[in-house]
Amino acid sequence: MASNIVTTEWKKNLLFKSDNPNGANILIDTSYANGGNEAGASPKALMLSSLAGCSGLDVVMIAEKMRTSFEDLKIIVEANLTDEHPKYYDKVHVKYLFDGKDLDHEKLTKVVNLSVEKYCGVMEMFRQFATVTTEIIFN
Repeated sequence: MASNIVTTEWKKNLLFKSDNPNGANILIDTSYANGGNEAGASPKALMLSSLAGCSGLDVVMIAEKMRTSFEDLKIIVEANLTDEHPKYYDKVHVKYLFDGKDLDHEKLTKVVNLSVEKYCGVMEMFRQFATVTTEIIFN
């Protein structure tokens, strides 16, 4: 079983710097309305970015293996935050927007489904606490 260690360090006010096991750093902060300085991403928004990034990595790698291509991919994650504390995402919708010439809709749909149903661990984590839906759009 693999383990990861992340160290998060308080910098000032509500700003934190967090490392990644590969050495990259990110800043975490909150909105002005909540007392922060908006100098970094909010923790909940980072969760949505993690979901998009995890599935996006899968999609690119699987598409290469299936010898199908696209010129651009955008992943938009829309999430509903509950009103009561602790606030969490109870509904999440992930849109995959593919751009390119001669897109193979059938293969790309299979690629996305493999990520969603089999490979994306962050997607599986989200399914533990939220209803997750997906949509694929071809341009």
